[in-house]
Amino acid sequence: MQNVAETFSLDCAKVVAHLPGENLLGRIGSLEVRLARSTEEIEAAQAVRYRVFCEELGAQVTVPGAAVQRDVDAFDDICDHLIVCDRNLPGPDYRRVVGTYRLLPQERAELNGGFYSASEFELSSLVERNRGLRFVELGRSCVLPAYRNKRTIEAMWQAIWAYVKRHEIDVMAGCASFHGTVPAAYAEALSFLRQNCRAEGNWAVRAVQERFSSMDLMPEEAINAKTALMAMPPLIKGYLRLGARFGDGCVVDYEFGTTDVFVVLPVSFISPRYISYYSNDGESLVA
Repeated sequence: MQNVAETFSLDCAKVVAHLPGENLLGRIGSLEVRLARSTEEIEAAQAVRYRVFCEELGAQVTVPGAAVQRDVDAFDDICDHLIVCDRNLPGPDYRRVVGTYRLLPQERAELNGGFYSASEFELSSLVERNRGLRFVELGRSCVLPAYRNKRTIEAMWQAIWAYVKRHEIDVMAGCASFHGTVPAAYAEALSFLRQNCRAEGNWAVRAVQERFSSMDLMPEEAINAKTALMAMPPLIKGYLRLGARFGDGCVVDYEFGTTDVFVVLPVSFISPRYISYYSNDGESLVA
């Protein structure tokens, strides 16, 4: 994660204008996952991000965001905002938002100055090498503590898969983060990703030179796969299970207090069993 914009807009009307009608993408139990459909719901997603990134994890925010206790940046105006709502909570839907994921389709990024991750990773080169494929950038993923469980994660991935099918996306990409600004603290996990899960060929992507930090911190023979995986955040382990590959080099984001890696997940890499699993639950939602 990183702050790439110097100016911020708290007006989300442009986002709401391009969203289709119902937007429901996933449902498990009392949890419904869909795209935000009002300014209030987008602001609720930003408030969840603030609670997780700033209050819980200590990220620094700019004055506009801090003043309203929301994590905001200029990209919010052009992204789709996936929200998880708990129908068992009282009040209108915008008061029921317990998790969020931000999605930026390639066409919208290219019309508005590029992708969010481009200040950390050479994403533009990756897209250019794969012209003809449709990318979506995933980011700003967070869930409130009480909802950090398998059910919520599965509901979110059901929704993301429905979104991918609905919009005919070929490649998911974006930053994922380790908490903390010392890559050596995650030497085994980062080394494992580089040595075993690095994106290659047309999928290769590298941290921008001026922010590049090596992920190759331990020799292969010293790495224990089990302990390396245990040190990874759940989001990164989830990407791995789906077949994702990772860029070369990590980036330290001091404002957010994270060490960022880049995830590349072509739809063609996803195991058929996961496609079947998520499609079966959400098939009626993407027809």
